[in-house]
Amino acid sequence: MWGGAAEPADSYYQVRPECTDVPKTRFRIKPGKTLSVRKWQSVFVQEGSLDIGKTLRRIRRGGIHPSIRGEVWEFLLGCYDPMSTFQEREQIRQRRRLQYASWKEECKQMFPVIGSGRFMTAPVISENGQPNYDPLVLQEINLGTNSNGSDFFKELTSRGPLDKKVTQWLLTLHQIGLDVNRTDRALVFYEKKENLSKLWDILSIYAWIDNDVGYCQGMSDLCSPMIILLEDEADAFWCFERLMRRLRGNFRSTGRSVGVEAQLTHLSSITQIVDPKLHQHLDKLGGGDYLFAIRMLMVQFRREFSFCDSLYLWEMMWALEYDPDLFYVYEAHQCGSEKTEGLKGKPKSIKQCGKYERQNMRNGGKSAEGPLPISVFLVASVLKDKSYKLMTEARGLDDVVKILNDMTGNLDAKKTCSGAIKIHKRYLRKVISMFL
Repeated sequence: MWGGAAEPADSYYQVRPECTDVPKTRFRIKPGKTLSVRKWQSVFVQEGSLDIGKTLRRIRRGGIHPSIRGEVWEFLLGCYDPMSTFQEREQIRQRRRLQYASWKEECKQMFPVIGSGRFMTAPVISENGQPNYDPLVLQEINLGTNSNGSDFFKELTSRGPLDKKVTQWLLTLHQIGLDVNRTDRALVFYEKKENLSKLWDILSIYAWIDNDVGYCQGMSDLCSPMIILLEDEADAFWCFERLMRRLRGNFRSTGRSVGVEAQLTHLSSITQIVDPKLHQHLDKLGGGDYLFAIRMLMVQFRREFSFCDSLYLWEMMWALEYDPDLFYVYEAHQCGSEKTEGLKGKPKSIKQCGKYERQNMRNGGKSAEGPLPISVFLVASVLKDKSYKLMTEARGLDDVVKILNDMTGNLDAKKTCSGAIKIHKRYLRKVISMFL
């Protein structure tokens, strides 16, 4: 009901009672503002296409009701074209589920713990590819059948020297397991081992198919919400895969640098424009490289907000950045250039784009490398908001890190997004004026 009392959202993501230090959730389900089940259903026409522009505006006003968050995210992340029909989306969904099942079976053939309801936290093999017969490893591999870990290793070594890609993948599995064990453990959802196993399966399969990046620490924080929101494991995988299309560049390493460092360089330039005194102060403290902000960009503020508030922040970010061409860009990349003929939909309308995307379109904010992600401006917004405290209390980098860590649970997601949009607009004006 319009104007009704705001409803807490904590009941949808229950926290274990013994976890008393979890940040309080600020997000509230607000009638008339939050995208409700009824409003979501009303944006679809009979065949299944939807008015994405109206949906984006509603999300910016009050987020998404937790009961429909997963299916709305599938559109925000570019899993589906908003102009597609119900039938077309179902065909895509079934095709993707089959593809995921095929990859999962391929991984299971190499390592049978995949899909077993269990997961690894101990190294399976050594760096040179030799089996690890540690009792913990054998226990974790034991699938409760007639075979055991020793049998698996005998079968593995009988194949001869392991392929380099297989070796690297097997070396990664226990690291994924260790991270899974640490991810969102305050949530009741992860008291069930099958949910931990599902998270491990998805990340392990992604590590196998992404030849360039594989698995890196932090990905479990990005994947965890997907399996909580989407019941089908394959659907959760594809949402995570689409999110990684946006973020995988952050994790790409050349040996000398990590991809996210380019964004930190841009963050430095932005801060110099919007708050030059703060930049000078940080630079004097030895923080001019902005490495203290790397966590915010890598895991998209998962540690700075409560679980529920981080989901609210993400959907506002994606709504602001939304580009209706995302689906076609991702499909073209997946199909290969020779198969992309006919994929392109109708020319996009600026009304179908998010506010941040519209600013880039109007002001030439897109470079050859694409536009800067809104997350960079979100960090700039946080720094601007904490500018006085950083200027007066930070006497070293340790103080900077402490001040930023102390804001966990004390940030307002909507205010942070509004600040990012203002800084982005100011930044574009400054950049444009430099070329006039």
